[in-house]
Amino acid sequence: MVNAPDIAPRGTLADPLLPEPWRIAAVRKETADTFTLSLEPVNGAGGRAFAAGQFNMLYVFGVGEVPISICGNPLEPAPLQHTTRAVGNVTRAMWKLKAGDVIGVRGPFGSSWPVGQAAGRDVVIVAGGIGLAPLRALFHHVLGRRQEFGRVALLYGARTPEDLLYHTELRGWARRRDLDVHLIVDRATGNWQGNVGVVTTLVGRAPFEPKNAVAFVCGPEVMMRFVALELRKRGVPEPQIFLSLERNMKCATGFCGHCQFGPEFICKTGPVFRHDRVKPLMNVREL
Repeated sequence: MVNAPDIAPRGTLADPLLPEPWRIAAVRKETADTFTLSLEPVNGAGGRAFAAGQFNMLYVFGVGEVPISICGNPLEPAPLQHTTRAVGNVTRAMWKLKAGDVIGVRGPFGSSWPVGQAAGRDVVIVAGGIGLAPLRALFHHVLGRRQEFGRVALLYGARTPEDLLYHTELRGWARRRDLDVHLIVDRATGNWQGNVGVVTTLVGRAPFEPKNAVAFVCGPEVMMRFVALELRKRGVPEPQIFLSLERNMKCATGFCGHCQFGPEFICKTGPVFRHDRVKPLMNVREL
């Protein structure tokens, strides 16, 4: 079991830079290199309130910490859930953890998806690859209050069928009559019978009323730029397009400067931004 003796006990946290101990309740492998951690407080208290789109800093004792979006249901915040890919030292260490191990948690931090602005309107959720994880909390929020929204469309693309996240949930969502779920992969493998191509091609086919729609987008930045372009071509007003940017965040409080994006500090004013606010920055090469 991994212990974290320098993590503050829950309820005594006075410093936003000091993690609290949370126990891993379950680990679920999503793909060959992606997994979901379900966390519960060490002292047995209830879940931690958060808004869809916010992130936590997860700390592996003796290794380091990383920012990871909260992907659970904000209407039912326990257990606390995070999906990530094992690509760096910290996330590779997390990949090896088991139920019962303890990690540190700081947060929640950051801005959230403005789901309230979508009330009474059509909702378009566009995800690329692991970008579905930051949008999953939003999707659960919308499903939990389905009567408050118009049409709801999920457009999700990945490299291969094996790279799609949350297979069981996707099948369940696709069976619902009050949702429109469209999946696409860059390269078909196995017995894939669905769409092949890039996720931007789904925007023109999705059933929603552009002027009355609010779009939420997360994925690689190049994908988000082109999705926003397709949404604008379709007629979605730019102030109704929102993106999640998770660029180089390290401390979550804006002290270290790693997340600076032009005049913005992603961890303080983001990660969720209105597209027209960051569009000029996203078009600057190497920024």
